Amino acid sequence: MCGIAGILEFGRDARASAGALREMCRVITHRGPDDEGFYTDGAAGIGMRRLSIVDVAGGHQPISNEDGTLWIVFNGEIYNHLALREQLIARGHRYVTHSDTETVVHLYEEYGADCVQHLRGMFALAIWNRNTKTLFIARDRLGIKPLYYKLTPERLLFGSEIKALLAHGGIRPEFNRAALPEFLAFGYLSGEESFYAGISKLLPGHTMTIGPEGKAAIRQYWDLDVSTPHESRNESYYVQSYRELLEGAVNSHLMSDVPLGVFLSGGVDSSAVAALMTKIRREPVETFSVGYTEQTYSELPFARTVSDHIKSRHHEVFVSEQDFFAALPHLIWHEDEPIVWPSSVSLYFVARLARERVTVVLTGEGADETLAGYTRYAFTLKNAAMDRAYRSVVPGILRRGLRNRVATSSLLGATLRRKLEHTFLAKDGTSWASFYFDNFFSAFGEAEQCGLLTREFAREAAPSTAYKNVLDYWNHSSGEMLQRLLYTDIKTYLVELLMKQDNMSMAASIESRVPFLDHVLVEFATRIPREVQIQGLAGKRILKKAVGDLLPHSILYRPKLGFPTPWSGWLAGSRLETIREMLLEPRSLNRGYFRREAIEQLFNEHRAKHRDNYDRIWRLLNLELWHRVCLEGEAHGEVGMPAMKMASTG
Repeated sequence: MCGIAGILEFGRDARASAGALREMCRVITHRGPDDEGFYTDGAAGIGMRRLSIVDVAGGHQPISNEDGTLWIVFNGEIYNHLALREQLIARGHRYVTHSDTETVVHLYEEYGADCVQHLRGMFALAIWNRNTKTLFIARDRLGIKPLYYKLTPERLLFGSEIKALLAHGGIRPEFNRAALPEFLAFGYLSGEESFYAGISKLLPGHTMTIGPEGKAAIRQYWDLDVSTPHESRNESYYVQSYRELLEGAVNSHLMSDVPLGVFLSGGVDSSAVAALMTKIRREPVETFSVGYTEQTYSELPFARTVSDHIKSRHHEVFVSEQDFFAALPHLIWHEDEPIVWPSSVSLYFVARLARERVTVVLTGEGADETLAGYTRYAFTLKNAAMDRAYRSVVPGILRRGLRNRVATSSLLGATLRRKLEHTFLAKDGTSWASFYFDNFFSAFGEAEQCGLLTREFAREAAPSTAYKNVLDYWNHSSGEMLQRLLYTDIKTYLVELLMKQDNMSMAASIESRVPFLDHVLVEFATRIPREVQIQGLAGKRILKKAVGDLLPHSILYRPKLGFPTPWSGWLAGSRLETIREMLLEPRSLNRGYFRREAIEQLFNEHRAKHRDNYDRIWRLLNLELWHRVCLEGEAHGEVGMPAMKMASTG
């Protein structure tokens, strides 16, 4: 596991700056505190920071092929590298290390850009070809490892984190203002663009090849095909097949020359990984959990139940309100973008705890998005069926009137209003953006953005653009509704979850692995027929049955809590007022994004318990902190802290 960075200058006599490359790598030292390495060749320079996992002594990067014509920097793990190594040696390739990185460079020798088709694992990589003067970069199929780039007529810069690109010295960080509507809706950007003007993401399952003239060829080498579910077979077939594939994935993810552990929430997903790891290793494993001083929001009792059952060596950390707010600006700096979910903060604290004892952790990320684990999937299928019947008998004018009453009636309390707002009574079934995305993702829907944004900014960045990227994925998908829902979430929502996990774990210099996202397992899981996958509003039936011999019934079938945080409870009293004052400061309002009266209304509604605006307030707070930390360079240990500390002790 590493952080990588690189430069390719264009022009006849251009040369990559070794000093700039070193600085790009220095700012991501947390990703690789064990080692560093650099290679420059005229216009090209590649570098890395290394967290030593496999071949600790001999895996120094960059690594070359036998004759030094190809040089690679690599971030990730290739779980089938030993099998590939045998094949490559049989074809005449000579190795000098035992690392998976060297396997990739020999694969590139053999197959060129198609080398990625042979890789099973997580990766972001760059290979410089001295003979052709071309750079090849690639990202794994599902986006487990990040890779950003900035392409101008002068040069290409790339790196594992945006801050590495900004450290080159020739870039002034600037807000990508057109992205604001999508951020307000979803909290993240699901297309190629980032929050920074001119800085892009290489999308999952894509490669880029670029030569000395600066022309980039971007190619998609993998896509998830969910167009047709598996041929319907009995449930036992899916249970047995999934168990075999999952156990194989967990086993492959144990590849390491350093200690491993598990992030254990007490939910089905992480518990299944911990139980399988214990079965495979036949010895107690290290498990790590996080909770809050507010016991109502803590899943620690469930994690302890699992730990006792599998007899793990269990470790816990508690996060207080003061811990949470003190860490927030620092973690926004690590993520380079506003933090989408409060749970990112607790993830950092459990990663920091784990780093005291291990270097690698396995996690349960990805099971919900591939096995229909979220209630929203089953709910949407039922809601869509009821909506079709509702629209067939109730005139449009009456439907619109009822939607308006749900939104505005003073007779409804915040809790009842929130429940009704999720149903076909309050959503426009003719608009998929409203019916699904507004229903489960959007903090500010299109109509709400029109009231929030200033008139000037609304003209500049139309709220109607908020849904474009996710709707592109939805419209590109095909097959039954469940498979289309899974495809869209895997391409958008899951990619952001993985970025969160990567950045929060690497902030603590720890590698996280996601066996549920072995691409062969994903391809099998997402095509399991709906009638086998979902029962009532509960998903993941196959997983629960597949690990039924390993875990207690009380863990397998307990209600899903979804890694809750006390954020909504903290939005009261002086804390709420502190955030309100920050968002209404002249420096905040002078950005010209939001109407003052709209922000005041959000807080008034929340204070009066007329509407739960905790997710909207979270989004606006993070955007403001991001501006101060990442654009304006305010020290992230100090941003907004004096007022927040007083509020937390009041």
